[in-house]
Amino acid sequence: MNLSRIELTRVLIVSVTPYFLEKGNFWFEENLKKILGARKTQSFFEDNVLFLEKDQACNLSELLRKLDELGYEKVIQISEPGEFSQRGGTFDVFPVNSSKAVRLEFLANKIETIEELPLEVSDEKKAREILKKKLKSQKLFSDLKGLKPGDYLVHLDHGIAQFSGIEKIQITNSKIQNYYILDYAESDKLYVPLGLERKLSRYVGFREPKISRLSSNVWQRTKRKVKESAEKLAKELLEIYAEREISSRPSYGSQSEIEEQLASSFPYEETPDQIQALEDIRQDLETKEPMDRIVCGDVGFGKTEIALRTIVRAVRSGYQATMICPTTILANQHFHNFKERLGKLPIKIGLLSRLQSKKEQKTLIGHLREGKIDVLIGTHRILSSDVEFKNLGLLVIDDEQKFGVRQKEKLRKIRTSLDILSLSATPIPRTLYLALSSLKSISLVQTPPRGRLAIRTKILPWSEKTIKEAVEKELKRKGQVYYLHNRIETIEAVKKFLENLIPKTKFAIAHGRLKEKELIKIMADFQKKKVDVLIATTIIENGLDLPNVNTLIVDEATRLGLAEAYQIRGRVGRSHAQAEAYFFYGSHLSEKAEMRLKALKEAEELGSGYKIALKDLEIRGAGNILGKEQSGSINQVGLNLYCQMLSDSIEKLKSK
Repeated sequence: MNLSRIELTRVLIVSVTPYFLEKGNFWFEENLKKILGARKTQSFFEDNVLFLEKDQACNLSELLRKLDELGYEKVIQISEPGEFSQRGGTFDVFPVNSSKAVRLEFLANKIETIEELPLEVSDEKKAREILKKKLKSQKLFSDLKGLKPGDYLVHLDHGIAQFSGIEKIQITNSKIQNYYILDYAESDKLYVPLGLERKLSRYVGFREPKISRLSSNVWQRTKRKVKESAEKLAKELLEIYAEREISSRPSYGSQSEIEEQLASSFPYEETPDQIQALEDIRQDLETKEPMDRIVCGDVGFGKTEIALRTIVRAVRSGYQATMICPTTILANQHFHNFKERLGKLPIKIGLLSRLQSKKEQKTLIGHLREGKIDVLIGTHRILSSDVEFKNLGLLVIDDEQKFGVRQKEKLRKIRTSLDILSLSATPIPRTLYLALSSLKSISLVQTPPRGRLAIRTKILPWSEKTIKEAVEKELKRKGQVYYLHNRIETIEAVKKFLENLIPKTKFAIAHGRLKEKELIKIMADFQKKKVDVLIATTIIENGLDLPNVNTLIVDEATRLGLAEAYQIRGRVGRSHAQAEAYFFYGSHLSEKAEMRLKALKEAEELGSGYKIALKDLEIRGAGNILGKEQSGSINQVGLNLYCQMLSDSIEKLKSK
């Protein structure tokens, strides 16, 4: 590489805007006089053009502010157009209107030298396309709707601050500018003009953030480290994607009479999101590349119906299908529901879990190997080495996040040759969805079923009287109740207390330490309405769908995390009846517990799993897809900026 530097007398730096990104570098050279003339008469050119000359007087802090307003990103060391760095009186900048970077050396407040750096763009057109995509992604990921004083924001160049409001400031006699006011450590303030929102993003993290210091290099170093982490993940994701692209299988045929018959037997009206998800899957299956799609939606919004129809499509196309569930209870429930829905169709269904005897399991596995079973539903027992399929084509994973690392590794080994449909009730943050949308296939099911009512949520101090009234009110309308007590040691005492409080009521207990056959029997009795009130631990969180249960009582709500409480509340309100959820707390309520319960109350609306958790739920969704090792990076810069970096890295790697 030639390291000699060419001295210049002047440099033109234009803003990172779509207008200038459409122009080639030659256009700026050819029209320099016109651009400089337009600066005197047109506010657009005055605001978006910076022209510097050797020996020109120029305030360093003013230059820093101007580059910020032009949309340039501050970094430790520049590497691509749209970046600048500063070390003392030395400024390196890579103008978007040039194929080469430049260095400006200052002596006091005067530009002493301007020189070209041995850093240039090899493909000008490609560099502009990357910048256009980056500009678009910055706008998408800023996410500043509903901003309130006290919220944490991340500035791309200066780090994490607290937003304190918007202020009008008189710039000149004729010009007033609105600014976002950001509070940094040591009482420093930053004024960010409205219109430069792409430099800001809302902070979402696993913990309370540490507010940055202005003019410190710590943030630039942090950002560089996190960017490297995002690039590494992007590379891994692209490798998985490329592997899947290489694999192929015959495309599925068009919809058959059997599928139409199944759709017509669905007792509800499909929501627009369900219809779109089914259409997404249809398109996936009609290509020759194996499907790997996540259907993500709130509890009770119809993900299982989407899975069922996809399973029938696979069977009708000559494949076997399997659905893997995190618990025996859930596998058992899906098995009975599927048998009921597919009763009139020529499809054979099997259930494989620890509930069957070894002899029953052996017979079932033999039938599976011979192709006598079309659909197998089960727990992680399906992953055992003795389980062989004759012609497995589709794997459905219910609640993928409930499976451990080893189990996921087993699933990954067969991913390249199989169609995979994953169901997730944990909301995916909008920003993560955008970051992964060019790689992963994601369908969001956010629309509640027609006629579904929001769950009426009450946050109350513990009260015997209210518990008695709530249970009696539900039983009076022939409904049933979940009573959540999340401590096995004292659950029997709670049963005795409730039997004395509400006599002539049938109670049963469900928790994870019961033998599985006993647990299944209790759940079956509850489903058959032989039990009025089920006293249970958080075991009920896992996808139980019982439309007759429309009252939930949680006796120690402060013991639950926000996400857990939200998921459990979704166990009621699965029909057209008005559901009630009572969250009781003791005499002392900590500040954090109060905040969680308040957020739960605010998230009363249907489908609000996508709004609720700028903390708990969204981060949980990110962790499920990105993996726990990314949580440190997310904490350091916030989820939104991390996702923007991931999106930019994916696009850069794809363009190579």
